Amino acid sequence: MSVIKIITIFMLAYLVGSIPFGLIFVKILKGHDIRNIESGRTGGTNAGRAAGTGAGVLTGVMDFFKGFIAVMIARTMIPGAPWIEAFAAIFAILGHNYSIFLLERHGPGKYLLRGGAGGAPCMGGSFGFYPPSLFIILPVAMLILFGVGYASITTLSIAFLAIVLFTIRAFAFGSSWAYVFYGVIAQILLIIALQSNIKRLLSGNERLVGIRAWLEKRKK
Repeated sequence: MSVIKIITIFMLAYLVGSIPFGLIFVKILKGHDIRNIESGRTGGTNAGRAAGTGAGVLTGVMDFFKGFIAVMIARTMIPGAPWIEAFAAIFAILGHNYSIFLLERHGPGKYLLRGGAGGAPCMGGSFGFYPPSLFIILPVAMLILFGVGYASITTLSIAFLAIVLFTIRAFAFGSSWAYVFYGVIAQILLIIALQSNIKRLLSGNERLVGIRAWLEKRKK
């Protein structure tokens, strides 16, 4: 197995993940810089806040394909290598969360890579490993979004559901543990990206969405 080929896969996966679709779509539709709006993230949730539901959905779909394409790149260049696929999908999430295209200078010698939280590319990676996962993870995530009412919990649930699904498949069907590893690392990356949201959740100040948000508005 060529080391150069593996490095190429990971670099391509990171670059695909780094494409800031939320920034692009919000700029085209509204002329705004999404980084200056609400959370400042470039994912679908913030794109929806910045430019409407359509922009949010479109961003989410394109971010989903980041993870999927990363897996397909790995599978095409080195077939039958689940650990390479898993790491490629992880690099796509890293690119999404810390985009090289969103490098910013913050004071002398200080630089920051910005991006999203990683939920959509995480789901895309899972889909690349096992396509039926979409019909398990997505509906449950939507139920959490509209029932529990917190986008951050929904995002965190995507990686958690991937861990559960691929653990069951590893035990019951002999699926590779590389995909379980992927879910665990993705969960860690999502937690890191959502630290501020988790703090707001613990303090009871996190923003509501979905049915709960609608009910809260009806009370006022």
